[in-house]
Amino acid sequence: MSVASLASRFLPSTATRDARTLLTARGMRAFGDGFVSVLLPLHLIELGFSTVQIGVIATATMLGSAALTLLVGLIAYKLNMRELLIRCSILTVITGLGFTFVHDFWPLLLVAFIGTLNPSSGDVSVFLPTEQALLPRTVSDKERTDLFARYSLIGSLVAAFGALASGLPEWIERHSRIGFEQSVDVMFLLYAALGVGAFFLYHRLSPELEPQGPAEKAPLKESRGIVYKLAALFSLDSFASGFAVQSMIALWLFQKFDLSAGTTGTIFFFAGLLTAVSFLASARLAKRIGLVRTMVFTHLPANGFLLLAPFMPTVELAVACLLIRSLLSNMDVPARTSYVMAVVTPAERPAAASVTNVPRSLASAIGPTFSGYLLNMSTFGWPLVIAGTLKVVYDLTLLKMFQNVKPPEEQETRS
Repeated sequence: MSVASLASRFLPSTATRDARTLLTARGMRAFGDGFVSVLLPLHLIELGFSTVQIGVIATATMLGSAALTLLVGLIAYKLNMRELLIRCSILTVITGLGFTFVHDFWPLLLVAFIGTLNPSSGDVSVFLPTEQALLPRTVSDKERTDLFARYSLIGSLVAAFGALASGLPEWIERHSRIGFEQSVDVMFLLYAALGVGAFFLYHRLSPELEPQGPAEKAPLKESRGIVYKLAALFSLDSFASGFAVQSMIALWLFQKFDLSAGTTGTIFFFAGLLTAVSFLASARLAKRIGLVRTMVFTHLPANGFLLLAPFMPTVELAVACLLIRSLLSNMDVPARTSYVMAVVTPAERPAAASVTNVPRSLASAIGPTFSGYLLNMSTFGWPLVIAGTLKVVYDLTLLKMFQNVKPPEEQETRS
């Protein structure tokens, strides 16, 4: 089944053709993110880099994304969102080519910073807030959370197959004369090709999707206070996430249990499937208990399993903890996105989307470097313990500060 047919099948009834295009592009990018997040540490190990250098490069990818996202957030009301997506897809092509042909540390660090490479299982690039700002214009308010759930589902489901595809270099090595490193280079060329596909998809977006006139796009004003508070909280969550991005979990599994790329990719494949299932449950749960409670009550137990994983004596138990965590940890994503879009004015959505998404890259950018250092000192899994603890603090703080700040649809239900 193609990404386009998946997008069409799961679209809410009021969604437009532009919604299908955006979800298809999301899936295409997610496939690349899926195999890159697993292969990146192996690729860098093959090049002779240390765990600290691997962490620094992962940090650079997220720091560069954060800088670009912050810039877009500050001037989003002046930008053409469609043109921004098109230009960023060109940057994806450049990134794939750079990691294919550049094999020295400092040049790779530069490519990582300016490119769109994603060491995480989720999207942390400038594509995310830009698409989030456009999606509410493609569906009714009542189906907004449903659409964001489908958006997250497509991303996670296709990323799972991308993770499974990370085993292809080993298969190519066994069945041809091409070595493992050359096979990985082929995968980075595929990443560049996916950028070409996204380029043509974004060209199909309707010009009418772009907000018309200054009244429909504005910098943060009346919603500034709540957006800044949410951004501060999201920065804490993202700082914690940085210690446990998928590339660093993969590195921990490689070191602790000596797993292969194919086995690790298979684990992340099933983790992605569980995450995808959870997104649909998230939308239904949000209608019953509210967006904020959905964010918190699913995130807390997930963080408990993240904390437990390093203490497990066998690889089977450790993987079980990670899989259960995957089933729960991302149910907050569509609820969180819908909540931000609901509590700000429509004109402020582009700016709010960028400002609240910046912490996902900026704050989490620090974590991979520390993770690489900690894994260089010990294979225990301290990065996962730190991530889980900080995320529990985030959940409890979010509930205390925002449980009484209701989006419009919940206020209507209440009245």
